Order: sequence, then structure tokens, then C-alpha cells
Amino acid sequence: MNSKTKVLVVDDDVVSRMVLMHMIDACGAFDILEAEDGADAWEQLEGGLRPAILFCDLRMPRLSGMELLALVKADALLSGVPFVLVSSASEHATVEQALGLGAAGYVVKPFDAPQVRTHLAPLMNLAPAAGSSADAQADNPRATMARLGIDAERLVVYLGGLHSQVTAAGAEIAALVKLGLHGDARQRLERLQTGCTTLGLRGAADAFLSLPPGALDPARVEAVLALAAAAALRQSAAVRHLQGAA
Repeated sequence: MNSKTKVLVVDDDVVSRMVLMHMIDACGAFDILEAEDGADAWEQLEGGLRPAILFCDLRMPRLSGMELLALVKADALLSGVPFVLVSSASEHATVEQALGLGAAGYVVKPFDAPQVRTHLAPLMNLAPAAGSSADAQADNPRATMARLGIDAERLVVYLGGLHSQVTAAGAEIAALVKLGLHGDARQRLERLQTGCTTLGLRGAADAFLSLPPGALDPARVEAVLALAAAAALRQSAAVRHLQGAA
């Protein structure tokens, strides 16, 4: 029996699919599965496949990434699977729409290894596990909504935006640290910390503040970014639970 964490990669472009699968394989011991388009992926999911995370191209024949996202989020058994869109830089507006519909984030072609790794980090023990003390410290979503004067739908959008910012920032911050530009890297980290504080993710905000002064440790920064990304996803799920109970 294969006990490896399952990752599903959905893309009609064989080269893009293989490149992404190679990057995922380089991140750890995953059971990487593939689907040639959205329809193929949905057939596998309907057949019982339960991946820990799903990477899906936005534009495909037969069933697009947006259409597959809608099906996954409407299915009670699949709605909790993190759905990461694969897009081009020109598809920003569509990606923002998908984030509002429940996508966990996105990666942009051509692929960047740190960005892919950030999405996988919560599955790799790079960040505290779900339910750990740091990650569990988040304000009640109702308190956050009241403080910001927004509804649940808007909070989900904001959390999706924060998750996207965190995952996208990984590559930039890693490059800054590699160049020795630790001050610039800390400015990026401070903005993310502010976002976590604003949206009530106290544990993630504290993790940013726990980074020691001086030169940044790339592995520790990666762990903090992974924690923040996971916290945003879990808070989004908590808000959706409130919506479903209303």
C-alpha cells in the first residue's frame, strides 16, 4: 500500500505537466498523479482519488480549471482539498475570481521552484502541523469581520489574497536573501506580517515576529511563509464553515 502523500497535477500541456511534476518530486517523497485535462481529473476524483493538494491549469479543453474548481468546491467530499491554479501572468483577473471561489492560490508559468515548494510546505513538516499552538492562534472569524466591517464572503476573498501574496513572495524573498539584501527581504516579510495581523492570524503574525535580527535563515523564512499560507487556508475553511452553518 502506497502511504505517500498524493498530489494531483492537471494540465493538457504535456511539457508543463512534466516540468511541474519534476519540481514537486524534487520537494519530497510524494505520490504524484497526473490528469491530461479537467475532465480526466474529475473522472479520477469521482472514482475515489483523494489528493492532499491539486495543481490545475486554468485553460484546458473539455473542462477548464475554473469549471473543475467549481465542481470540486461543490462536492462535500472534495471541497477541503487545496486547489492551486496554474496560470500565465496575463490571467490575473481570472485568478482573482478563482481565489474568491475558493482556490487556495496559484503558480505562474514558467514555474518557479520556491513558489511551488511553498504550496507543498504544509505537507512536508516545514511548518507546524495543523492544530499546533502557533498555527491555531487565530481570532474568531466573526470578530475579524466585525472589526473590519466586512461580511464572510469578503473575508474569504481577503484571506485568499493574503495566501496568494505569501506564496508569491517566497521566490522574491529567497532571491533577496541570496543577494544579501536582508533589509529588503525584511520589508516584504513585515508587510506580510501586517496582513496576518489585520486578518486575525495571530499565530502566523507572531511567527514573522519571531525571526531573529540580522541575516535571515532561508529555511526558517520558508517555514514561516508555509505556516502563514496554511493559516490563511485554515481560516478560510473556518469562515466557509460559518457560512454553511448560517
